[in-house]
Amino acid sequence: LGENKFTFVEKCANPQSVTILMKGPNKHTLQQTKDAVRDGLRAVKNALEDGCVIPGAGAYEVATHVALKKFLESVKGRARLGIQAYADGLLIIPKVLAQNAGYDAQEVIVKLLEEGAVNPTVGVDCDSGEVIVPQDKGIYDNYRVKRQMINSCTVIASNLLLVDEIMRAGMSSLKG
Repeated sequence: LGENKFTFVEKCANPQSVTILMKGPNKHTLQQTKDAVRDGLRAVKNALEDGCVIPGAGAYEVATHVALKKFLESVKGRARLGIQAYADGLLIIPKVLAQNAGYDAQEVIVKLLEEGAVNPTVGVDCDSGEVIVPQDKGIYDNYRVKRQMINSCTVIASNLLLVDEIMRAGMSSLKG
């Protein structure tokens, strides 16, 4: 290939490994390509290990937001505020998808929530800014990535609330 010589071993009966040959005009482009291939292979590995995938394009976040809003009706007291904030926080993913694709995030979120009340698996089409069913376009996310996202968000929110509580306790002891 070009000025370089390579040996290719092809048509093996039972190959146990493969090599991907990548070329690029500079180190930065080559590193970006290498990272993209590694990320893609990791996504396939995760999907195979999990044995499932979930709808992408922000569909999981919209469906969870809608479900939490329905659950909110049965909750009383201060817990409602936490559930409301958590549900609203989930919408950051579809908002960012719409924004990064060049569309008005608020307009897209309004469309998603209207359609999400009827069809729980709707997401953002980054090509048109419209509401789509991600499965119809082959858009999926890894289950383990979403599970880790929910777990991490919950831990981080709990830690922030704990720090806030400690700071408030410290301030009240300084005043007294």
